[in-house]
This record gives sequence, structure tokens and C-alpha cells, in this order.
Amino acid sequence: MTVAYVFSTSGHTADYKLGEMILPQLEADRHGVDVAGMFFFDDNTYVLRQGDPLGERLAAVAQKKEILLMMCDRCALSRGLAEGDVGPDGECQPLGTVDGVRVGCFPDLYAALSDRPLDQVITL
Repeated sequence: MTVAYVFSTSGHTADYKLGEMILPQLEADRHGVDVAGMFFFDDNTYVLRQGDPLGERLAAVAQKKEILLMMCDRCALSRGLAEGDVGPDGECQPLGTVDGVRVGCFPDLYAALSDRPLDQVITL
């Protein structure tokens, strides 16, 4: 089974659900499914800041397991984690994030995951 996670709920979503549940399982190769991607909204984008311990661990696992890490472009821009502009002609790029992070909106997410058919999308 192949899944993607959408981190949309603010609060302990990234720190607790990702940091204490999902990531340790991925690191130990016992998560039980193939994770194709993770999409981060609102304050959950902060976990992807360069130097963040959770973000650095996640980036290492994502590189090893070929997991897409993407932040909402507008969320990242408003938090200083991207530069540029949004829209069809926008060139929005990550800024000060862990390695491998991409910035985009739903069409970018769909395109990035188009070669990895998903069985489920899980929103947390």
C-alpha cells in the first residue's frame, strides 16, 4: 500500500504525530506502508526549517526512502520559508529549509506524485 500524508492541523500534529509516531517507524523500517509524500500546511511547515532536529531526521529518511516533502507555497512564504511568488508563472523556492523540500500548491503536489499511484491520502 502506498500513502501520502497531509499535515493540516496545527498544534501537536507535526511534533507529536509525525515526530513520535510516524517518523520513528519509518526510521526503523516498520511503518508498514510505502510513503510517497508529505505535504505541510500552516505552522506545520516550521518542522522543515534547516537545523530543526525533527526536520533533519525527516529529511534523512525522505532521501533514503524517496519521500516527497512539500510545503504549501503560501504558508511557506508567509513564514519566511520560501521566496518568490505563487501562481502559474510564480517561481516559489524553499528558503532555509532542510534538504529536499519543495514548495507548491495542490497542482504541484499532484504532478509530483503522479508517477506513484496512491492507495490512501491521510490528513492529520
